Amino acid sequence: MKRLAWLWQEPRFAALGAWLSRLVEAGTHGYPLETKRRLMILNMIAYLIVVTTLIYALQQTFLDHDRYWPIIYINFAIVVIVATVPLMHRFGPVAAALLILVTEYVALFAFTYYLGRESGLHIQYVAFSAGAFVVLGLGRLWMIIPAIAIALGLHILCWFWFPQSEAAIPAPQDVLDSLYAQAAITTFGIIAAAVYYAFRLAENAKAETEALLRNILPDKVVERLKVRPAEPVADTFPEASILFADISGFVPLARRLGAADTVALLNTLVSTFDDLAERHGVEKIKTIGDAYMVASGVPEPVPDYAARLAHMALAMQDAVRRLCTETGYDLTMRMGLATGPVMAGVIGRQKFTYDIWGDAVNLAARLESASTPGRIHICPVSSEKLAEHFELEPRGPMEIKGVGERSTWFLIAANAAEELPSPLVGEARREGHRNAGRRNSSHP
Repeated sequence: MKRLAWLWQEPRFAALGAWLSRLVEAGTHGYPLETKRRLMILNMIAYLIVVTTLIYALQQTFLDHDRYWPIIYINFAIVVIVATVPLMHRFGPVAAALLILVTEYVALFAFTYYLGRESGLHIQYVAFSAGAFVVLGLGRLWMIIPAIAIALGLHILCWFWFPQSEAAIPAPQDVLDSLYAQAAITTFGIIAAAVYYAFRLAENAKAETEALLRNILPDKVVERLKVRPAEPVADTFPEASILFADISGFVPLARRLGAADTVALLNTLVSTFDDLAERHGVEKIKTIGDAYMVASGVPEPVPDYAARLAHMALAMQDAVRRLCTETGYDLTMRMGLATGPVMAGVIGRQKFTYDIWGDAVNLAARLESASTPGRIHICPVSSEKLAEHFELEPRGPMEIKGVGERSTWFLIAANAAEELPSPLVGEARREGHRNAGRRNSSHP
């Protein structure tokens, strides 16, 4: 494969690939993407018809020109007409499809008239029952149904009007057998290709939808929605940990950087945090501007939820420090981490989201606001969960808005003996995404 890839990059092969791409896209520029794809398929069908029909015409020319000359000239006429398909796109998105359909209607009827029904050429009308959907597009049933009805009518007429005894050109049985085999192969091939195309579109759409859902919602929630799509997702968790993180002094920095650099910086930072969330087995809830919210123990309870989120918070601080070194920006993050009961569920009908609520969520937000830049501010319950394996620094009692006076701590570091969560946690989640994609679609 590497050898083939290297060869394809050579100038002569690259030029051939560019030429083939232009050939397939001929006449499709300016159309919407979905329409363009269908027109490109029409172009490929047209080129296939031109090549195969030209081969048939040449074979019949050398076989017996004097006997088969009407068939030969019809084939050459098909080649000339169908070769204009890319030019027909300028007249509308269905012009080329109608040209192909009408040409095949007339040509198959004429072939059966000359060679008789034992040639089997009229069997190819059956392929119109599937091919019409491909060339016209599913949204044009008002054209597809008449197209199929016409093909069915012509097929039946050919059977009753052109018995072998009435064939205009008497052909040997071996020629008729060969034509019948070719017609059967063509019909089966067109139907199989059309069905494959339809299923591939459906499977790809399903896989894309699921991939999008898994980027918006947790995997466990997606699986629940697939099984019971009409059932609301609403859960209560006795204990979970929530982390709020906010970039200190972001607004002045954004004003100085401008829109493009600000978006690039945020994208780098959030992407790094997303990777860390996967690695530590915690759930990203949302981002609001430069604020990042993540939870552990939802939507699937785990025994070490507080430790996972503590490792996540420390890793986020390390990531910010590395980014400062690389970019020279003066960035620090305030963080608040709280533990307690929460509720979670999917809300909204458009642009829906998975969100969490509860006293622990409010407390984490308050702790973040009351924190100091570069520090991870944690609640009393979190300190009890983390005291054995992490280094904590008491901050002392403080008044927290909406909560009252509480003793709080700063999370400093993990103890030397405390290991980070295995990268296999994140790898297992990524493998779940890949397996879901493979179950629903195999991309070309």
